[in-house]
Amino acid sequence: MSIIEQFSLTDRTALVTGARREIGRAIALTLAELGARLAIHHAGTAEEAADADAVVREIEQAGGVACAFAQDFAHDDAGRHLAAAVSAWAAVDILVLNASIELPEAYEDISRAHFDRQIAVNLRTPLELLQSLVPPMAERGWGRVLTIGSVQQMRPHPKMMVYAGTKAAQWNWMRNLARQFGGKGVTVNNLAPGAILTARNRAQMAVEGAALIERIPAGRLGHPNDLRGAAALLCSDAGAYINGVNLYVDGGRAAV
Repeated sequence: MSIIEQFSLTDRTALVTGARREIGRAIALTLAELGARLAIHHAGTAEEAADADAVVREIEQAGGVACAFAQDFAHDDAGRHLAAAVSAWAAVDILVLNASIELPEAYEDISRAHFDRQIAVNLRTPLELLQSLVPPMAERGWGRVLTIGSVQQMRPHPKMMVYAGTKAAQWNWMRNLARQFGGKGVTVNNLAPGAILTARNRAQMAVEGAALIERIPAGRLGHPNDLRGAAALLCSDAGAYINGVNLYVDGGRAAV
């Protein structure tokens, strides 16, 4: 098999959570370009539905197949409902857990409501998706799970205690599942972006970006498209012997 063929995802189906914009969108478009059918998840607001529909149209205009699925991850049983809806459309071969929320605040000000919401969206619902979708991958003998972590899992910001903790827990889960399913054709890896300029952190980067760039060997902030190559590798046969890895895409910041 040629290296080009190893990257092909023809006849595979990928579910990318939080795929309506930024990092999720970039990964979804990449997997579609490699031939996968794409389930584009969004949280269900009118704005998010419009964004997700735009991603679907872009994939279809390029000759691909895609469908949008709405599910608010803060709701009870959200992961099971989303897994059932997407599986009724097509069996899921690739699961990219990208959707998450961060509610920055000083640790002494963390409220029960903010804590519970971040746990629900960042951990509880992803766990339900893993429980629902990974065993069928193992039964078919092929699967890819890619979680989108963060530099926060190792370098927590003082005002992101809960968010950073969920990302650290997610990485722990991925190592656990990699050991359980690695012999069944399923790889489980974590892709940890560094300082990627997105709508969510644009205001923060306007204040902290210049100082942060001085600590990044690449000399710049990252962009969502910087994650495309790593995602393609870890979601395809090209990465079949990569399992249980935490891959930083951070311009070298982790090395400093």
